[in-house]
Amino acid sequence: MKRLCFLIVLAFACMAGIGRASTNDSFAQGVELNYAGRFNEAASAFEKIIERQPSAGALVNLGLAEWQSGHAGAAIRAWEQAQWIDPFDDRAEMNLRFARQVAQVDAPELRWFERASTWLPPDAWVWIAGASLWLAVGALILPRVFRRKKSGTQQTLAALGFCVFICALTANVGVVSRTEIGFVLKKNAVLLLTPTHEGEIISTLNAGEPVRVLRRRADFYFVRTGIASGWLERRQLGLVNPE
Repeated sequence: MKRLCFLIVLAFACMAGIGRASTNDSFAQGVELNYAGRFNEAASAFEKIIERQPSAGALVNLGLAEWQSGHAGAAIRAWEQAQWIDPFDDRAEMNLRFARQVAQVDAPELRWFERASTWLPPDAWVWIAGASLWLAVGALILPRVFRRKKSGTQQTLAALGFCVFICALTANVGVVSRTEIGFVLKKNAVLLLTPTHEGEIISTLNAGEPVRVLRRRADFYFVRTGIASGWLERRQLGLVNPE
């Protein structure tokens, strides 16, 4: 029985190693394709990696491949997704600054709590909220459980825990709110008055222009831009967090 368990664990370890090796090989292949100027193939290689295991590095390289292919909107979206995963990635930040200057588009306008949510990765805020809540509750409940008088230190810890929890909860609201931000993928995408292909055109949008999704209907998003609101085809928009 022990031998069988060992073989099963060994098999899973080998499979994990193969998966990591495969991802590394695909990443190296994508980088080589970028250097060789085969940008469409490089983009496909990095997209496959991201489907298996999203990472800031793969998204940064995907953005480079898309930019070199002339797909400014897809590149900006990829770099925004890289910053979503890792807000400290300087490469994505510099690329975004350069791309927006060239494409003449603005960064998305963020509310104060959305801006606060960009300070750390989304998962970090969840952990901070959970840990601070347990700290505060524990500092209040444990003395009662052990029938001891609450000390000043415990009361301070409880107050601090609740303060951190409220801040982290606010940041989590910002994370959820930012999932409604998207970026126009196609050049001269049309903003329509009604959610139909025959709808009256309100304006055209540049590739990489940020929008905020307000509601959905069939194959269209109702979005708000910096100057107007209207309906945009789903295929012309890439959300920063499609999940």
